[in-house]
Amino acid sequence: MQRKAYVPGVAVLLAALLAACTGSSDDGSSDDPRPGEATASATVAQPGRYDTLPEPCASVGQDTLDILLPGIGQLPDEAKRRQAYEGDATQTYDTDRKAGCRWKVESADATHYLFVDFERIVSFDNAVSDDSKAQEVYGGKVEAADLPEPTPSVSEEDSEGADEESDEPEKTQTSGGSTADPSTSSSASASGSAASSGSSSPSPSASGTPASLQPRTLDGLGDEAFLDDALGTSKQRTVTVVFRTSNVLVTVEYEEQPATTTVVPDSEEMQDRARNLAERLAETFDD
Repeated sequence: MQRKAYVPGVAVLLAALLAACTGSSDDGSSDDPRPGEATASATVAQPGRYDTLPEPCASVGQDTLDILLPGIGQLPDEAKRRQAYEGDATQTYDTDRKAGCRWKVESADATHYLFVDFERIVSFDNAVSDDSKAQEVYGGKVEAADLPEPTPSVSEEDSEGADEESDEPEKTQTSGGSTADPSTSSSASASGSAASSGSSSPSPSASGTPASLQPRTLDGLGDEAFLDDALGTSKQRTVTVVFRTSNVLVTVEYEEQPATTTVVPDSEEMQDRARNLAERLAETFDD
């Protein structure tokens, strides 16, 4: 009889324990996430539009190379000519993340170099999208390029009016891009001296380079783009165009090294060639 009375007592105790457990689950605490678990409201950043890259050496057509690399079609050796058109792929460990190609052609007048680089940006932060990360990387390239502040353009009518009102003789353009004043007055000489005394490498505005040819941001090329133009001490000119399309950065570097230092590569011509190539590359990403 005593054993029979003991068993129900144990059952009552178990029931009380079960009730306590059930009560703890009714207070809503079971909805709280465990440490390290993501909540349903956590926002995961969107991936970029592109998850692979085109083959850079095949991205530039032969007709384009004929324009950018004068003399490539006249190379006497057929094997070297074929290799010149194919280009040399840059070393990379993941062609879906970064890929590039280089071309070089020597002629009697100059040596031309072309470099095309594709870089796919991936954000490893769930709170930052691939596009946002690519914008950050692009911004670093803009900062490194140190583009000059844009200067206001002067209309042709305003320019003509200024010439009519001015008693000073008209300035002429020199072959090096700087402006020369034929006046021999002391005030004109002092003014010219003050304009050129700041640096041995004058800024684009001080050298007389038109605003349309200065290093600048570009419209209508990818999501954002800029162009840089640098003239070296040995008269080699390098034009660089960088643009971003979604999570991919594209870089075009076009360089000309004249055979003699008395020749200065034409800025407008090189910029047009580099920009046209960049626009063609942008179209391949839109396809």
